[in-house]
Amino acid sequence: MKNTATRFGLLLLLLALLGMTVGYSKQPHSRNYLDSLRTFWSELYPNGGHTLYCNQQFKPFDRKVNVEHVYPMSWVTKALKCGKRDQCRHNSDRFNLIESDMHNLYPARKDVNQTRSAYPYSMLKGEKHAFAGCDFEVDYRARKVEPSPEIRGRIARSMMYMQREYGLDIYGKQQRLLEQWHRQYPPDDEERRRNRIIERIQGSTNPYIR
Repeated sequence: MKNTATRFGLLLLLLALLGMTVGYSKQPHSRNYLDSLRTFWSELYPNGGHTLYCNQQFKPFDRKVNVEHVYPMSWVTKALKCGKRDQCRHNSDRFNLIESDMHNLYPARKDVNQTRSAYPYSMLKGEKHAFAGCDFEVDYRARKVEPSPEIRGRIARSMMYMQREYGLDIYGKQQRLLEQWHRQYPPDDEERRRNRIIERIQGSTNPYIR
């Protein structure tokens, strides 16, 4: 009887320890990025939509458009210390949750997405647009980007959600700027539409969208 109780106690301890490693999210742990991509296009943008940074209309299966992680995945791999992105997919359940979270995913022009890379958001001097017809500015030397006013609130709420949901870091000036954008540029009907659909699919809502 004593041995049975001991084994049961060890089992409870093991379960508790495993629970501590799950991370901050209460969402299901079977999610993966490829599944989220299919759902992203079929449920959020089945008829196309508008790209994040340039607000350009796109139709379904537009090869010039892909998915942008507003909170960069390179920041996540560094924070979790799980290796490169493909390695993290194999050895970190928490990384898979973070990578596949649709609150952080937006359609973007491939060229703009690639240029943004993992640069933090900022307010840059001047109005030198990096792409014709797109209000998106890049300071390659400082490694920073400035998005258009129309989408600053969406960016802020996506970043702040990731920080809150998964305990990810946002530092210094970036944090203050995002909080300012959140207040200055409130959610619109499109952002609320996305939030409702993602909540239905994923089981989580972005609390900054009201």
